[in-house]
Amino acid sequence: MITVDTFRQIALSLPEAVEDAHFENRSFKVNKKIFATLNATENRATLKLSAINQDVFCAFDRTVVYPVPNKWGKQGWTHANLLTVREEMLIDLLKTAYRAVAPKKLGDLVTFDE
Repeated sequence: MITVDTFRQIALSLPEAVEDAHFENRSFKVNKKIFATLNATENRATLKLSAINQDVFCAFDRTVVYPVPNKWGKQGWTHANLLTVREEMLIDLLKTAYRAVAPKKLGDLVTFDE
């Protein structure tokens, strides 16, 4: 289980990431662009992925990572269940979402462990 505090800590560890309000949830942005939102009451994160990355992450287990069930999901927005997602996968999801919206110079600072 990923706690709200753990999610925030990981998201805000990315270069120049900031937290902001987003309707009744929290958003995490870089360069004024949202890469993730956090719905603490539903223990769910929503992340901006490319269609290819969405397919890759959702192939793992659609009860853990799954497309938002509407037009936003078709644009790459993807839910992650914080009760069941492993921390290593969440880190990869956040890094992938961050790199999808960050300026290249910042995105290049984020690497994945081999």
